[in-house]
Amino acid sequence: MLDEAEWQSVAPLLGSSIEAAKRFGRNNIFGFMALAKYENLTARKEKDLNVVRHHRASLYGPPCTKCGKPLRTPQANLCAACGQARVR
Repeated sequence: MLDEAEWQSVAPLLGSSIEAAKRFGRNNIFGFMALAKYENLTARKEKDLNVVRHHRASLYGPPCTKCGKPLRTPQANLCAACGQARVR
């Protein structure tokens, strides 16, 4: 997952990659740059820009107190993985 500071360094490349993909197809320099930046930050090699777009920590809630998986949204009251109610 990318924290907000990391996200700010990747997000401009992702935005540019969408426009470039429409004009030049999937093989565009912005997409490659976004994937390279993501790999540099996370040490995980990724091929799909959509995966990078969904790995922003602020999109998800805190970890479940029972199973430790992140809640699906910051507003979630129930863990989708184990059913545990959120402790506030």
